[in-house]
Amino acid sequence: MDSRPLIILDRDGVLNLDSDEYIKSVDEWIAIEGSARAVARLCQAGYQVAVATNQSGLARGYFSQADLDAMHQKMTALVTAEGGEFAHIAWCPHGPDDACDCRKPLPGLIHQIEQALGVSAVGSWMVGDSIRDLEAGVAAGCKPVLVRTGKGEASVAKLARYPQLATTEVHADLASWVDQLLAANP
Repeated sequence: MDSRPLIILDRDGVLNLDSDEYIKSVDEWIAIEGSARAVARLCQAGYQVAVATNQSGLARGYFSQADLDAMHQKMTALVTAEGGEFAHIAWCPHGPDDACDCRKPLPGLIHQIEQALGVSAVGSWMVGDSIRDLEAGVAAGCKPVLVRTGKGEASVAKLARYPQLATTEVHADLASWVDQLLAANP
C-alpha cells in the first residue's frame, strides 16, 4: 500500500485542451501549458497522481480504444519527460444512458483508483473543470478543486447552486493550484 497522499485529476480541460466535439485522436490531444510539469512537481513533492476521466466518445463511436490508448501514452510520455508519473489512469467508456457506476458524477472511477492503488481517496483532492468532476470527488470524500481551464469558467458560475461544493477551491489552472498547494505544504 502506497502511503503517499493522493491527488485525482480529470483529464480533458485539466491536463489537455477540451473540445465540445470530443478529443478523438492523439493529434487532437493537446496539453494545457504547464500541466505536465505540474503533475511532475506533485510527484517530486511526494504525491501520487491518478486520472479519472469520462470517455463516452468510446461508446459513441467517435474514437477507438487504440486511439484512447495513444492519447494516454502521449499524456504519460509528457509527464514522464518532466520527471513525473501517473499512479493510475481510470476511464469510463460508457455513454450517459448506459447506467454504469463509473461515469462521473458517480464516484465509481475514484473507487477504481482506490482499488488499483490500495488506498482510500477520503481526504484526497479531486481537481476538475466541471461540476460532475467535483461531485464525484465529494461523493468519494475528496476535497474539490475547480480549475478555470476547459469548462471551468462556466462551472464557476454554477458552483453556488451546489451546496455540497461550498468548500471548492477555484484556481486559474492546474499549475497555479499546484503552486499554491506546494507553497502551503513544502
